[in-house]
Amino acid sequence: MAVFKPFKAMRPYPEHAAEIASLPYDVMDSDEARVEVGKHPLSFIHVEKPEVDLPLGTDLYDEKVYSKAKENLYSYLSKNLMFQDEKPAFYIYKQTMLGRPQVGLVGLASIDDYMQGRIKKHELTRAEKEADRIKHVDTCNAHSSPVFFTYRHQQVIDSLVSKIMSTTQPVYDFVSDDGIGHALWLMDNSADIETIESAFAVMDCLYVADGHHRTASAVRVGMMRREQHPDFKGDEEFNYIMSVIFPDNQLHIMDYNRIVKDLNGNTKEQFLEKVGQKFNVEARGNQPYHPEQTHSFGMYLDGSWYKLTARPHSWDETNVVESLDVSIMQNNLLHPILGIEDPRRDKRIDFVGGIRGLEELQKRVDSGREAVAFAMFPTSMDELINIADAGEIMPPKSTWFEPKLRSGLFIHLL
Repeated sequence: MAVFKPFKAMRPYPEHAAEIASLPYDVMDSDEARVEVGKHPLSFIHVEKPEVDLPLGTDLYDEKVYSKAKENLYSYLSKNLMFQDEKPAFYIYKQTMLGRPQVGLVGLASIDDYMQGRIKKHELTRAEKEADRIKHVDTCNAHSSPVFFTYRHQQVIDSLVSKIMSTTQPVYDFVSDDGIGHALWLMDNSADIETIESAFAVMDCLYVADGHHRTASAVRVGMMRREQHPDFKGDEEFNYIMSVIFPDNQLHIMDYNRIVKDLNGNTKEQFLEKVGQKFNVEARGNQPYHPEQTHSFGMYLDGSWYKLTARPHSWDETNVVESLDVSIMQNNLLHPILGIEDPRRDKRIDFVGGIRGLEELQKRVDSGREAVAFAMFPTSMDELINIADAGEIMPPKSTWFEPKLRSGLFIHLL
C-alpha cells in the first residue's frame, strides 16, 4: 500500500510563475546561477543556489548560505509574489519537450514508505550531498524542490488526469527559455482526490526515478523532526516528501555518455587492440555513431568514430545489473583497459548527458582535454524498475532524465 496525499502548496501567483520557475540546484554551478538571476531577477535560483546573493568565494556550505535560502524563500510571500493554497490539492504538472508531453501528479509521499521499502531506489547516495540538502530543508522548513518518482501506469489515474486537463484551464502555462513547456492544473475536488488516493493505495510500491539525494534528505529531516517531537501523530507535514509522480510509460531516459582524459598509458594502437578482445570494432569515419540497440556503443578516438558491439559471454545475462550497458562498458573496458576502478570518484572520467548531443563528446576530445569518449544506448524504464524490484543498485550515472522538473512552481512547507 503506497501513500500519496494532497497538500496546500506555496506557489507563485500566475503572473509571476514563468519568471520564478527555475532549473533545480544540481544542474548548474554558481557562475551559471548568477547568469540566470541576471536574466530573471525573480528566479527561484535565489532559493536553490542562494550563494548568488552572497559575496563571491563564499563557502557553499556556510551557515550564511542556508540562512539566505530561508530569507529568500519567505520573501516571495512577503513581497506578494507567492501564496499558499487554502485547502489541500493534488497538482497536475505537464511538461512538453520537442513535442513530447509527460504528465505527472504533484503530492506527498510517505517517509515510512521509503524506510519500509515501498518507495524503491536504484542508486546509492553520498553522505556529503545528503548533508547539504538536509541542512537546506531543515533551515528553510520546507521542501523547496520536488523529488521525481514513477509508478506502473494505471488507467483510472490516466483517465481522471486527462478529464481534468481537457475540461479545466491550467493555472500556469508557459514555455521556459530552453523551449520546455510547463503547465499546471489544480485538482482540489474531494471526489477526485479520493480517487487518486485510492488508486495509489492499492499499489505495492513507487520508484525513485531521479532525486535520490533529495529523497533521502527529506526522510532524514522527517526523522529528525520525529526525534524533536516524540509525541508526533504521523500526519504532521514533516512525515511526507513532496513528489512529482509520473506514469512509467510517459518517461524518457536519455543516454548518459562517458568521456575519459587519457588512454591509461596505451598507444592508440594498443588501446584498440585491447578493446577488440572484448568488442567487435567497426570504423565509422568522422560520422558520429549513436548506438541503435543495447550492447552496442559509439566510441570517438583521435578524430574518428567507431561502433563497438559487446562480444557474447562478456556479461551475465541472468544478472539484471551486470547485463546493463553501463556495466558492460565499465567491466569490459573502463576498468580493465582504462583503469577506471571507481567511476563515482575517479577524476579521469566525466559524464555527459545526452541532451548535449554527440557533438559535445567530439568537441571535448578534439580540444585535447580528453582522449576518448563513449556514446551509450539509453537505459530503459523496464531496466530501472526491474533493478529496483530486485533490490539491486544501478552503477553510477546510468540514467539521464529530460526534461528536468522546475523548482519554484510548488513548495511544501513543513
